[in-house]
Amino acid sequence: MNNGSFRIRFAFLLLSIILFFYAIIQAKNFLYPIAFSILIAYLILPFVNFLEKKSFPRILAIALSLLIIIVMIYLVSSFTYARLNNMVSEFPGFKKQALQNIDTLILKIENKIPISGGTIQEFLKSRVTLIFESGGKLFNKIFTATADTIFKLLILPVYIFLFLFYRTKFAHFILMITPYEKRLLIINILRDISKIASKYLAGVLVVVITLSILNSIGLLFIGVKYAVIIGILTGLLAFIPYFGLLLGGIIAFIFTLLTSPNPITALKVAIFYVVIVFIEHNILTPNIVGNNLRINPFIIILSLIIAATVWGIPGMLVIVPFMAVIKIIAKNNPDLQPYSFLLGMRGARRHAIHLPTLKEIINRKKDDSSDDD
Repeated sequence: MNNGSFRIRFAFLLLSIILFFYAIIQAKNFLYPIAFSILIAYLILPFVNFLEKKSFPRILAIALSLLIIIVMIYLVSSFTYARLNNMVSEFPGFKKQALQNIDTLILKIENKIPISGGTIQEFLKSRVTLIFESGGKLFNKIFTATADTIFKLLILPVYIFLFLFYRTKFAHFILMITPYEKRLLIINILRDISKIASKYLAGVLVVVITLSILNSIGLLFIGVKYAVIIGILTGLLAFIPYFGLLLGGIIAFIFTLLTSPNPITALKVAIFYVVIVFIEHNILTPNIVGNNLRINPFIIILSLIIAATVWGIPGMLVIVPFMAVIKIIAKNNPDLQPYSFLLGMRGARRHAIHLPTLKEIINRKKDDSSDDD
């Protein structure tokens, strides 16, 4: 391949990437409801299949599954909205306590370090005032339904219903446009996508519910005001891998630091969330979600950053399952298998530190020390 041909191909590839990202950014308000609908459809697909095996008509099976999902979302939303309303109504009191905490903190700093904290004090007070004044407006914006929000909420069940009802038709269409010799490969890809997506999404949902309960109980035990609502909100952030729970812990810590008269309470919250992050990363996610994705954490983090840039929070919520789909497609295509290797965990496991590795290292050190004796 000569230099001119390579440059043309590289320029074409770069232009294609730019046009792709431009298109999905411009069409995000149309695309991300569809992306959410596909994910929720895969989440409830096992239950729909179960009902169909029990001789339920497909329409009834899908309708019953959607009804259960809608009722659950309504109950959680109603509970959350009522508690948030109560919390927002106390923002003036929280602001007063936060300003007192800042005065106390600056006074302690001035006693320890002989500098004037006036400028820092005014800056912190202005930031805190802005947080509590804009916070109430933010919650009102989130829960005040616009025509666009209502449309997106109403169209989601329609998309989900149609995806589930016509899923067999979509699969047959894909097979019809696939060359005969590759149909078995496509069937395997579709089966892998359905199995992994359903297991992953169900596992993440269980982890989020578990974390919401643990967070609420822990914050109640520590004595944080509005512990349940903060626990639920920080638990819901765990839908975003890696960053979500960490962000939730930071929010809970800052809220407690600003609104609690005792700074030790905020320290307890920080320690609690460090423990929760450890439990989530090492116990909950590995055992509940399992290794269904097997995607390189570095790729996941890069994908989350790109998705946040392109679609914001909705992008961060949907990107990981769609990366798993890309990995499955690449794995089953010989020409794309190097990309599957790049996305996956193979090639780095022997360098990972896990319990068997630690035991092996400890035993090796013991053997070395006994040989020295």
